[in-house]
Amino acid sequence: MQSRTVSELLKQNTTLLEVDIKGWVRTFRANRFIALNDGSTINNIQCVVDFENFDEALLKRVTTGAAIHIKGELVESQGKGQKVEIQVSHLEVLGDSDPETYPIQPKKHSFEFLRENAHLRTRTNTFSAVMRLRSALSFAVHKYFNENSFYYMHSPIITGSDAEGAGEMFRVSSLDNKNLPLNEDGKVDYTKDFFGKETNLTVSGQLEAETYAMSLGKVYTFGPTFRAENSNTSRHLAEFWMIEPEVAFMDLAGNMDLAEDFLKSVITHVLEHNREDLEFLENRLLNEEKTKPQAERSDMSLIEKLNFVTENNFKRVSYTEAIDILRQSKPNKKKKFKYLVGEWGMDLQSEHERFLVEKHFKCPVILFDYPADIKAFYMRLNDDGKTVRAMDILFPGIGEIVGGAQREERLDVLKQKMVAIDIPEDDLWWYLDLRKYGTAVHSGFGLGFERLVMFATGMCNIRDVIPFPRTPQNAEF
Repeated sequence: MQSRTVSELLKQNTTLLEVDIKGWVRTFRANRFIALNDGSTINNIQCVVDFENFDEALLKRVTTGAAIHIKGELVESQGKGQKVEIQVSHLEVLGDSDPETYPIQPKKHSFEFLRENAHLRTRTNTFSAVMRLRSALSFAVHKYFNENSFYYMHSPIITGSDAEGAGEMFRVSSLDNKNLPLNEDGKVDYTKDFFGKETNLTVSGQLEAETYAMSLGKVYTFGPTFRAENSNTSRHLAEFWMIEPEVAFMDLAGNMDLAEDFLKSVITHVLEHNREDLEFLENRLLNEEKTKPQAERSDMSLIEKLNFVTENNFKRVSYTEAIDILRQSKPNKKKKFKYLVGEWGMDLQSEHERFLVEKHFKCPVILFDYPADIKAFYMRLNDDGKTVRAMDILFPGIGEIVGGAQREERLDVLKQKMVAIDIPEDDLWWYLDLRKYGTAVHSGFGLGFERLVMFATGMCNIRDVIPFPRTPQNAEF
């Protein structure tokens, strides 16, 4: 008999079926009722044991966390809360389980405790729901780009360039730390290293993706990226995943169209296919909100926030207009903002971005034409000489979720910008070649996948939306 999943059985309309199922025990009540879960759904299936038919020693091994194999008859449930249950005819415990030391007990655990037990935390309802949603969003990303004729590109993880110019990168080396080769200046001689030069873990696949866009037309990367930023906030990871499409012959307006359509598509996918998990996470958030002061409570539930994105057109506003709106806003005039909005050219904070989305426009917002001084060197300079064709997409609850731009396609302008921030031409000779041979307008954007998962699940800490978070002083598991 083929084994079935809990999800399949709970959808069955036919009873009196002989079924075979394997999973993990969530609870075992009164030596009679087993709540069984196999990870296929947020819901458990109840398995009813007639203890007179089973050895007492066997039943003592049916403890929370134990893996078991059950055969029996699927029948209409006699109790409340489920349509069907299994009358157990065969019960087998599939390995050892120590109820005294098993950390994931049927009670509420703190997220910090669960991070310390990240290898087991997906056995809780919250984390199983989060990770199923992460999987669904990942599938939706690939589905969207495949259906829109993009080619999936694997950009290198080891690189000799810093796409962001931030300098906060993890060095990759095979040199012996106890016997480093030195050059005449007394510095480490990286010509003796494995790659013959200084190399790092990538912070972005964008520059490499641009090379493929300028031959294949429409490409995207979706892979791990790394930042050696010594930050312990709820929004930062040292290792995270980035989605980065790049498209030839597309300007900033087309880039904004693409990003809006993409975001609506992937969020619609989970609204349609992961409703039970979303409803569970929404109820978790609603219960959490009740413990907060009224002023700190969210105006929207989780599903309302997702619908807020899919059902509204994104408002497109220039950075200059946004600064004027913020400068004249009540929170700024009454000094309610933590960071007061003053001169043109400042970098906007999350509180400013959320004000524009949640209070002023009441829809997702795309800001564009940012000051050149606060954006990356590869963004196309506007004719005013002081702004670039950059765009950020702002969402409720989090602020910026996407950053993108039309790329600088003019060789002379790009060289000038690299000189201004001291990037040697020799380091990016291949990137400059794209502007020498068949240069054309092209654009793209970057989306931190974990930020998207946070938005879709309502989780407040980025460490809780990736299987094994990498943060300062933490590389466990």
